[in-house]
Amino acid sequence: MKAWIGLAALACVLTACSGGAAADPPERESAPAAPPAPEANVVPAPPVNEVTSGPPKEKEPGPPDGPPAEHASTGPSTASGADATATGSVYNGPRNPASAVVGSSAKPPKEAGTGDRKALSWYYMKKPKGQVPGFPGDTKAYTDSMKALWVGTGKKVYLTIDTGGNLGDIETLIKSLKDNDAKANFFIAGYNVRKNPDYVRRLVKDGHLVANHTMTHTDMNVQTDEQVRKEIEDYEKLYQEVTGEEIQPFFRFPYGRYNMHLLKLVSDMGYTSVFWSTAMRDWEPRKNGAEDPYNDIMNNLHDGNIILMHQGSPENIEALDRIVKDIKKAGYTFALLNDIEPPK
Repeated sequence: MKAWIGLAALACVLTACSGGAAADPPERESAPAAPPAPEANVVPAPPVNEVTSGPPKEKEPGPPDGPPAEHASTGPSTASGADATATGSVYNGPRNPASAVVGSSAKPPKEAGTGDRKALSWYYMKKPKGQVPGFPGDTKAYTDSMKALWVGTGKKVYLTIDTGGNLGDIETLIKSLKDNDAKANFFIAGYNVRKNPDYVRRLVKDGHLVANHTMTHTDMNVQTDEQVRKEIEDYEKLYQEVTGEEIQPFFRFPYGRYNMHLLKLVSDMGYTSVFWSTAMRDWEPRKNGAEDPYNDIMNNLHDGNIILMHQGSPENIEALDRIVKDIKKAGYTFALLNDIEPPK
């Protein structure tokens, strides 16, 4: 699958929800000390350290101690120009993702920043309202064995909600979706699933999709292959214990940080990695309250829109009912990831 994309003037670096490996979720996530790239319009990624958000203090098995290494990428890769191509494919692997795992020997990552272990961060380039954004030049290097999605087609919107930090106002969130008959896709960190099993069961009962977001929400660039597999497999087991069902084969890298080797590894485990085509700086307080997330989403609305929203942002939850209503008024329907049709 290939999609031709153009390069727009405004580049947005937008990563998945923030989290560390040793601290309780804070009220809000803090901003990084400096932007990851010199461009004036670049939105920096959330910081990756042990004081932002993450699992409770009891240690989860598998990940390395302490915050992720400083070398992790926080900025965009170099865009490749107006004639860049984006490739990807939908899930077509085994129904049971764990069945694809082979071997268990831990092989430490190569030196950071080299070869297929080079740390990458997802981003997109905004275009005028109604137009599909541009996407990273790195997507040109994706092979058919690297299953990934970042935009669909047609008058459908895929709302994805990440919970790498605290869960915020659960009741308002669920009510906003239910009142508007809208389905969403949740990427909930495993420690939140363990702490809030009833919440996960409510989401599944209401017809939402809950997908794999690792157990500890650690930057996977600093983990061994064995640790990465364990993060994903442990999540599968926990999800089945909580819901009685097999997990859907969709995955999101914590912080949107990955590398080509990891993308292939996750694909070989039967998962499609899900990125996004709309996101925002919602790890910090919004200057204009709920107006900001509303405008961020509505001003970037486009066909096949995969929206990334962080559940821990009170402004997001306050704006959600209005956002869902107005997306529907614009002629779009809300869909689950297993219904997505990628660009041809």
